[in-house]
Amino acid sequence: MPLAYYLGLSAILFSIGVAGVLLRRNAIVIFMSIELMLNAVNISFVAFAAHWKNLEGQIFVFFVLVIAAAEVAIGLALIVAIFRLKQTVYVDEINLMKW
Repeated sequence: MPLAYYLGLSAILFSIGVAGVLLRRNAIVIFMSIELMLNAVNISFVAFAAHWKNLEGQIFVFFVLVIAAAEVAIGLALIVAIFRLKQTVYVDEINLMKW
């Protein structure tokens, strides 16, 4: 398959992720959209690594996956803690900085 197909798929997934972050107000959907954007970048890294026959893109994918796993663990813990405090996961209704 040509490189353009992988890059097109990556661009579509990244665009869906950006739309999810900008348009949705649910914190869990926002985190899923961020994960979708990270996976889109991973697809492009692997596609370029295969195209140039170089392993450095796949090494970057490994690091991105490790960072994404840490982000999910910490992010979901924060969402659960905020839900216990405020009883909502909608970012418009969460005002933790108010007294």
